[in-house]
Order: sequence, then structure tokens, then C-alpha cells
Amino acid sequence: MRYEPLPDALFAKNRLKLKALLKRSALAVLHSNDVYPSSADGVLPFRQLSDLYYLTGIDQEETVLLLFPEAVDPLDREILFIKETDELLAIWEGQKLSKTTATCISSISRVEWLGQFNAIFARLALQAERLYLVTNEHQRAAQHVETRNDRFIKSCQAQYPLHRYERLAPLMHRLRMIKEPEEISVMKHACEITEAGFRRVLKMIRPGVGEWEIEAEWVHEFIRRGSRGFAYAPIIGSGANACILHYTANDQRCRKGDMLLMDVAAEYAGWASDLTRTVPVSGRFTKRQRLVYDAVYRVMRATYQIMRPGIQPAELQREVVAVMEQELIGLGLFSNKEARGQGPDKPLVKKYFMHGISHHLGLDVHDVASPNQPLAAGMVFTIEPGIYIREEGLGIRLENDVLVGEHDHYDLMQSIPIEAEHIEECMNA
Repeated sequence: MRYEPLPDALFAKNRLKLKALLKRSALAVLHSNDVYPSSADGVLPFRQLSDLYYLTGIDQEETVLLLFPEAVDPLDREILFIKETDELLAIWEGQKLSKTTATCISSISRVEWLGQFNAIFARLALQAERLYLVTNEHQRAAQHVETRNDRFIKSCQAQYPLHRYERLAPLMHRLRMIKEPEEISVMKHACEITEAGFRRVLKMIRPGVGEWEIEAEWVHEFIRRGSRGFAYAPIIGSGANACILHYTANDQRCRKGDMLLMDVAAEYAGWASDLTRTVPVSGRFTKRQRLVYDAVYRVMRATYQIMRPGIQPAELQREVVAVMEQELIGLGLFSNKEARGQGPDKPLVKKYFMHGISHHLGLDVHDVASPNQPLAAGMVFTIEPGIYIREEGLGIRLENDVLVGEHDHYDLMQSIPIEAEHIEECMNA
């Protein structure tokens, strides 16, 4: 295994928290993600369902978790189903998890082969009044592909139409918002791997280098340090490409005098980090670049002070926008008079800063969360202000990951170079 296994106690603790939220006589069922086809006989790399991983630590396809806290037989209260290795599978793909190994990872004592699931579920479903099932309820989700859980919902409702069906997603969102110490430790390590990648690429950025070459240096450092690679599709945009928020082509050469925006970070053991840095291709900021860079950095520092337990995300955004407005005026992008006349939706600000200042971070880079939930200690958020001046071909964004505390926050990326002088020093060492 390329990373240190997480303690099985974490997954046991996570299951206990979920069981405490289930209604009376409830049976919860979570299926793993599918292995998705690409074309011909190819498949995409497997990515486990985050909720299932959070509850079990099992990172293998064709896995099912069944939780039934009030089952008559104590042996039926937690059951993990995994894929059995046959001779053909062993030859082509190698051994899958054994029952003993699955128990060591998850701390679930009862592990069955997947072939037993239908019979066991049919027996236990008749004991339960409610069935908790999984759907993707992230507010940005674009669900175009039917998942293994979607198919199970259809078959389950057809076979048991008179059961009460409950949504598992809101409970998982509520739990996953607050990170356990073990999660923080893993995310911190993901940030350390990301830092190593950033320091590596700073040494090779120069006019003429390809954005894709920089991408290769990042992933080289990530994988050699035990990460599976990028936590999300890397954004490496030079010049005007930095003004495209989700630019992922990474196929242009960096030019002298341009800025290079890199929104790139590593995962580790399933948890994500999320970093953005913008650096001068030539190793030195021009006067204009430095002015814009410092403005973005000041907004970032101000956000640390605005971010506090109890504040609503929408209020955090409003307060940051007010700070950003003054910085944009200082850069000469519009006047005080124009700012006063722009209206409550701030279209002049949105022209240059059109995205949110923050999002939850965890197993998913845009992690799940209960809607309209105020910030609370134990949450991990990004802070990512940006100014994008398309008419100048200049885009600058900075981003760090922050653990919210009761009184003081902890920046998981505090050791990664960010001040302009430090960036120049690293690039010219």
C-alpha cells in the first residue's frame, strides 16, 4: 500500500455517529461506485464512493455496507460485503481483499462475500420499517450517469414498495462537515505533499516551458510521495488562460512577462488538499502584476479575520466582496462613484471576482455540507480570492486550506510560499 492505513477506530467512530442519527427500525445500505467504462474494453480509474469510504476505509469496487442498529441478531447489525477472488480474477487483477484484511481495515467483524448480499438483505429488510439509501445531493452535482446506488434504489422500491424510504445524504453531509483529528492529520499530509510539488515546479518555470510540462512535474512529486496523484483536474494557466476559472487544457507554452496560475493539489489516503498559487513566468513581478498580486493577498489575509464560527457562508462572501471592492477601486478598475451606483449584486466586483471565496474541503475537493450551515470549529475551508482582468490578460488567484477553530484558525498550508518576495526568492535561488 502506498500510504499508511488509517486507524480502523476512525471508521468505527464514523459508523457510531451515523447510527445515532438513524430513525427507529432503520436499515442503511451503501453500495460502492461502479468501475466506469471508457471505450473498447478500457475502464476509468476506480474512485470509491466517499460516504462508503468514510464509514469503512474500504477502497475496492463491488463493496456494500449494511447497517441495522436494531437488528434482532447482533451479528446482523453491521455487515460488510466484498468481492470474492476467484482463479481468473487472481490471474488478471490479483487478489482482492480477504475477509480478515477487510475486518482489519474497517473494524467490521462480520464480512461476507458479495454473493450473499441479496439473501441477507431480503431477510433483514422485512425486519426494518425504514430503508436509508444513497443519492448524490451535492448542490453542484450533475447526475447524468446511473450509479450502482441508483440501480439499487429502483430495485429496492420495486420489491419493497410499502417501506418508508429515507435520504442518507443529509446525515452524511452533517457528519462529514466536522473533521475528526485523524482526518486533519491526513489532510495536513496531503498539504505537505502539495508543498513539495510547488517547491519542485518553482525551480523549472521559465519562458518557453509548456503548461503540460509543469503538470508533469507536479504529479511526479505527488506520486513519489505516496499520493495517487491530483485531488482534482489540475489548472495550469499562463497569461490569459489564468482568467479561465476551470481551464484544464494545459497545452500552451508560458511566455516571458506572463503570470502563471496553478490550481493544483494532492490527495492522500483519499482526502484532498486544494492549493492555488500564481507566479511570474520570468521569475520577477512587473509593477502592475505586483500591485494586483498584493491586492489579492490582502483580501486573503482579511478573509482570515472575517472567517469565524457562527458566520453564515453567504455573510462571509458579502464581507469579503466589500473588501475586494476597495482593492479593485485601488487598482483603478472602477471609481468610488461607480461603486456606489452599482447596486446590491455588485456587478462591477463580479466582473473581476466572480466566484466564491471558500468551500468545504475533505474527502471531496468540493466537500459535502448541510445547506446554510454556519461555520463551526472542526470544519476545513479553502480561502481563495482572485482578481481576473481579462482586458489585460492577467489573472491572479491565491488559495490555502484552513481548519476553523473556536478562537484561532489553523492554516494547513502556512509553510507554503505565498508572499511575493518569497516567491521571487524561491524562483531565483
